[in-house]
Amino acid sequence: MENEMMRNKRNRGAVVIIDGRKILLIKRVKRHEQYFVFPGGGIETGETPEEAAIREAKEELGVDVELKDCISIIEFNGMQYYFHAKITAGRIGEGKAAEFQEPDRGIYEPVWILIEEFPLKDIRPQEMAGRIQSLLEQSLKEEGTLG
Repeated sequence: MENEMMRNKRNRGAVVIIDGRKILLIKRVKRHEQYFVFPGGGIETGETPEEAAIREAKEELGVDVELKDCISIIEFNGMQYYFHAKITAGRIGEGKAAEFQEPDRGIYEPVWILIEEFPLKDIRPQEMAGRIQSLLEQSLKEEGTLG
């Protein structure tokens, strides 16, 4: 049982791409369940969390990114590293990740979600969604564009 749990834990690097009041997420539809995740994936052997986040953005979204800062590190089925990122090249929707070609893995679709929609969506992990919403709201208040 413990070995099975360890196999399911995998460290992950992910990107948080913000455009005004929107955040780019991956809409997942799997076994009649719909939820959203931050673009990213497992850290491969010899790879840093930063390198994984950059690689996964290219694979899943079809874009090159520049990482700004590490927004958060949380434990959720392994250690997950979330980096604020800026798109520098490419077009969203042109990702060619291997999992996209496997029908039994479900649907992966990049989508923009408004900050106001966060509480209405099943965003995983929920802890990260809450942190991002708080950060965005604070940033928008400081800019004078919220509330």
